[in-house]
This record gives sequence, C-alpha cells and structure tokens, in this order.
Amino acid sequence: MSVELLVDAQARLGECVLWCDLTGSLYWTDIEGSTLSRWHAADGRLSRWTLPERVGSFALCRRPSQLLLGLASGIALFDLEREVLTPIVPIEAEHATTRINDGRCDAQGRFVFGMFNQASNAAPIGHFYRVNADLAVERLALPPAAVANSIAFSPDGSLLYYADSPTREIHCCDYSADGRIGTPRLFVRLAASEGYPDGSTVDAEGGLWNAQWQGHCVARYDSTGTQTARIAVPASQPTCVAFGGRLLDRLFITSARIGLDAATLLSEPGAGGVFAVYPGRRGLPEHRFATDHRG
Repeated sequence: MSVELLVDAQARLGECVLWCDLTGSLYWTDIEGSTLSRWHAADGRLSRWTLPERVGSFALCRRPSQLLLGLASGIALFDLEREVLTPIVPIEAEHATTRINDGRCDAQGRFVFGMFNQASNAAPIGHFYRVNADLAVERLALPPAAVANSIAFSPDGSLLYYADSPTREIHCCDYSADGRIGTPRLFVRLAASEGYPDGSTVDAEGGLWNAQWQGHCVARYDSTGTQTARIAVPASQPTCVAFGGRLLDRLFITSARIGLDAATLLSEPGAGGVFAVYPGRRGLPEHRFATDHRG
C-alpha cells in the first residue's frame, strides 16, 4: 500500500483527524500550535483557525458549521463561520497539570474523552469523561490515566476502546446505550519495539486501527485483538487515524514533529504532516455530537 503525504502541515503535534461527510472535508488539530485545520477534498483548499488554547480533541456537530472542542482547560462550542468560541465547562480545574486529550463521540452523540498529565512524573491522575447532549459532563468509572488515548467505539456502539499510552496497552469494555460501562479488559498489549498506542478508529467490519507513536506505523486488530494489517508510515510519530473520502475507503493519518532532532527530521521530511492511504477496508461516518446549542 502506498502512503502519500496529503498535507505537509509541519504540525508540532498533529492529532484528532476527523472526516466530515456532509462537507467532504478533513479536520485535524495541531495541539501544541493551538490550531485547527480543514482540508477540502474537492479542491485541496486549506483553512486554519488559531485558538486561545490548545485543542486536544474535538467532535463534529449536527450543524456542519459547529464543532465541540476539547480545549486544554475545558469543553467549548466553536462556530466556524462566525469564529465564535463559547466556553462551556472547565475540566479537572483541581489538577494544574492535566489537559484534555483524545476523544470521540459514541453512537448516541455523546462525546467521550480522557486527560493527559503534562507533569514530568506523568502520574496517572487524569480521568475519562462524557459530555451529554445538555452539555453536562460526567466522569466515567474507568481507571485514571497518564495519557488517555485510542478512544473508539465498535460499529454497533456496544464496545468502548481506550488506552493509557505509557502502559502500551489498549483496553476495551462493554458500553450500553444508557451510559453504563462494563469492567475493562485487556485488548492489545504492544511490545516495546512497536511504540505506544495513540489515536484509533474502527472500520465497518469492526477492526480497530491504531496509530503507534514511535512505531512508524498504523496497525489493525480484529475483534479478538489479533493483528491483521500493518501499514508503514514515513514518520516515526503517527498520532491518529480516521476513514474518509466519498466511499470512506481512505485512511487519513496525522503525525508529529515534536521532540525529533535535526537528523531525524532530515530523514522524515513529512513528519508533522497528514498522510493518506487506501487500506482495502472501509470506515463508518463519524458520530456527531447531539446538541442544538447555538453557541
């Protein structure tokens, strides 16, 4: 499979790539650059918004002109047309070192996300949360994490996948439409040579695709946790994946330049860019955040 550099974004920490099927466009964030970008498939046009805080993750909303943002300090709604940001609620204000990290919407249109502890000790003190349609935030009964990642849902919505990246483990748990979650169980454990689990998505057959930080690759696992595909990426720090394109048969991959020395950057000129590949599988449309709040 041929992996192409779609956008030479030069992002310090590219993340949370999402395809909007209503507008035929791709969104992603550069967390460290506090920017949100959009690529239009029809003409390759790029748009970019600079925000007052880092954006760890975000969700599409029912209105294509609105996004739910997971800013470093809390949840906010963003109107792309008016460029109006409406702060909603702070998250973990009691922890000075945590910020919002990875997140995705469930089948009911609720946004599930986790935290990242930026302290040097990287202790697992951050939690996982869910934003409901009325914008109320609840903490989920999952173990705390140092770097929450890999949040994704099975095609029928009955399984939640998540990871605490430093552990090199991806877990899953039963997930009910009424919000109840089951006991977590190990899904995949990465070897040290494979890097760390970062962002994930699920294809139409239920396979989990995971970007593997420092692993130079994206790997696919079937419902039993068996690896069934591995795609080499010309960047050592792939960060997140999403299916998109008209047929949802194209896999988009974000990456990062942060922490790479000059020699590594010479050997990875596309680091920080957005890559694309046709992996021979199809994805599903992204779930949208279920709110009619106008911001």
